[in-house]
Formats: sequence, structure tokens, C-alpha cells
Amino acid sequence: MENFFLRLILFLFFTSTFAQVDKVEVINNSDGMKLTVNGKGFIINGMNWDYVPIGTNFSYDFWSKSDTFIIAALDTEMSLLKNMGVNVIRVYTGMQPKWVEYIYKKYGIYTMINHSFGRYGLTLNGSWVPNTEYSDPETQKFLLNEAVKMAEDFKDTPGLLLFMLGNENNYGLSWGAAETEDIPIETEGTVITRARAMYELMNKAVLEIKKLDDNHPVAICNGDLLYLDLVVEYLKDMDIYATNMYRGQSFGDAFDRVKNELNMPLMLAEFGSDAFNALNNKEDQKMQAYYMVENWKEIYTNAAGLGKAQNAIGGFTFQWADGWWKRGQTKDLDIHNSEASWLSGGYKLDTENGSNNINEEWFGVCAKGPTNLRGLYDLYPRASYYALKQAHQLNPYAEGVNLSFVQNHFENISLMDAVLRARGD
Repeated sequence: MENFFLRLILFLFFTSTFAQVDKVEVINNSDGMKLTVNGKGFIINGMNWDYVPIGTNFSYDFWSKSDTFIIAALDTEMSLLKNMGVNVIRVYTGMQPKWVEYIYKKYGIYTMINHSFGRYGLTLNGSWVPNTEYSDPETQKFLLNEAVKMAEDFKDTPGLLLFMLGNENNYGLSWGAAETEDIPIETEGTVITRARAMYELMNKAVLEIKKLDDNHPVAICNGDLLYLDLVVEYLKDMDIYATNMYRGQSFGDAFDRVKNELNMPLMLAEFGSDAFNALNNKEDQKMQAYYMVENWKEIYTNAAGLGKAQNAIGGFTFQWADGWWKRGQTKDLDIHNSEASWLSGGYKLDTENGSNNINEEWFGVCAKGPTNLRGLYDLYPRASYYALKQAHQLNPYAEGVNLSFVQNHFENISLMDAVLRARGD
């Protein structure tokens, strides 16, 4: 009986309003580049979101759970996200279109659907291939079919904002692990041949998606600006250059380079800071909030119409909640590992003399609690949650907003106030 009423509620919910698909476009004019939704400027205040309980890892399949369970989890998490000012979540394929619509209709939050495009290997003809070879005909056929299926499944879904292909796949060309650490990058030889094949195939996939859907832009996700010259050469039909970028306080020349070399908008698909200070060997919420706020300030100040690079369309903070599985992947899943696994010199507040400072399991804007008997868990917002809530109150496209206005807005964000608010949680 419970399942009957749940299905009835979902039916009434999804049919309660006329299903209308938004027209999402990239506009490039004298004011710069920006994303518009039905003709209105839209800044992406995004979040990398997933639902992975403590004690599980990347193999946890949230979307295969019962509708009752999924709704309970979404109603808690999306309420928190909406309160923070997040208007888009980044989710990988596996999510069903009905949940994109549910999140949008109930909470006004859009979804960017992301296909990893062979980043972590794939299964061909029943055999697992751990490192994708993009020049292989069978691989090409498989990935193009996957891109087409994604577009067919989601193109008419209310709440879809855009599609994205890949997740720093350029790193995977010379490095096969899923766990982030110091990545060995090759810039010549065989890896360049593989990169050419990958980017060429990505552009073919972009074109296949556009044949089916002209209402939603298509982005590709690169690791930083590595092989940007090859992106310029091969990805002429994508709409947005997206990147995972961890440079610390500042993104440096990224906005200018993408504007000048690609003439495209830049979207930060991943960025942020962990909340563990590797020097003090303890949680440091103020440090995390500092880097988060500085990153978002740069994104907003480079938005269209403000006089700088004018090609920033927003980004997706990494990440919503701590990933307790990140350091060991398949072991110690119930231990919150605090070992720094790699160095990023831009995060100067917790490194000295080249010491490692990135703690993979502590990137959450929220800390994660244990699961209850139903398998659900509570979240505890950190200082970065409250600081970014204030940051996201700004609309850089609003009338009267200029560069000084944006800078003043960020100067009024008190990190200590955010820390004190988080202590109450």
C-alpha cells in the first residue's frame, strides 16, 4: 500500500505542471560571454554532489535504491543546497531523468549531467578495459553510442541545464588511477597521439548530442589547461570549456587564456579546498572557507560585463560532503583518513618546504555523520557553507552591479562569523 501511494504522489508531482524545457544558450557579445536561460543571464552557483554513506565507496549505487529512500535523501540534501544558494548540481550518468525533474520542480535546482567518457575505463564486449584507448574503433563506437543515449534520455527533461563530457580525461592518458595524487604528466610522444584521438572523438560526441538537442549547451571537462592547444585544434564545436583546477587562492591566467586562445566561456567544473590543515594536523574550517571565498570572488569578477576577462559563467564547488573512501578507495572505508596524499603549492597555509598538503577525504563543504537504520545520514555544514551562502547572494548580472560592487560584496564576508556559525552545528 505504501508503494502505491508513493507512486501516486510521484505521478501527481510530475504531472502537476506543464513540462517545459528551458532554452539554455551561450551568448558572446561586446559585454563578454555568459550563459542564459530563456534569454536571462544565469551564473552557475554549482556544487559537485553525490550521496555516499560512510563505509561505502564509488561503487555505492544511490539511484538504484527505492523511491522512498531517494526522496528522503534528496529532500534533506536539496533543502540544504537551496538554503546555501546553490542553483545547479553536477551529477554523473546513472541518475534517472525523473529525479532531475523532481529536484528542479521542488527546489528550483538545475542539474548538469556528466558522462565520464571512458575516464575510469570501460567494458567492451564483456571485458574490462582499465585505460581507454580512444583511437580504437570499438571504443569509439561505444562512447559515441553512450553520448547519444545520454542526449536521448535527458533532452526533454525539465531541470536539465547542460551536458558535460569527461572528467580531466587528459590526466588519464598518462595516469590510470582513480585516486588523486601527484600526477605524472607527459607532454610529448605517444601520449600526444592518444590525446589527439581523444579530443577528436569528444568533438564527434558533441556533434552527435547537438543533432538531438539544441536547447542545452555541451561542455568538455579538462584537467587544468593541459593540452589546451589540442583542445583549440580539435574541439571546435563544444560550447563551454570546463576544467578541474586546484591552484589555491587564485586561478591565475586561466580566464584570460581560455578567452584569448579558445574564445569560449570558462566553467570551473571542480575547484576548492580541503578542510584539514596538514601542518597543524587538525581540521581547519577557516582555511577552507578562505580559499573557497577567494576562488568564487575570482569567478564573479571575471563574469560578463565587469571589465576583466568577462568569460566566467560560474563553477561547481568541490565538494558537497566528505568522501571517506577517497584515500584508500577500497579499504578503511569507515576511517576518516587525514594523511595528505599530494602537494599543491597554491595552498600555502598548510605546507612548508614542499610538504604534502591535500587531504582527499576532507573536501566537503559539509561534514558527514554516520548512517541510521534506514541507511541515511546527517550533514554538518562547515564554515565554508555559511561563507559561500553569503557569496552566492550576489548576481553579477543584476542591474547596477560593477566590479567595485562585487569586490565590496566579498570584503563584507566575515570568515570568523562563518566559523562561529558552523560551531553551532
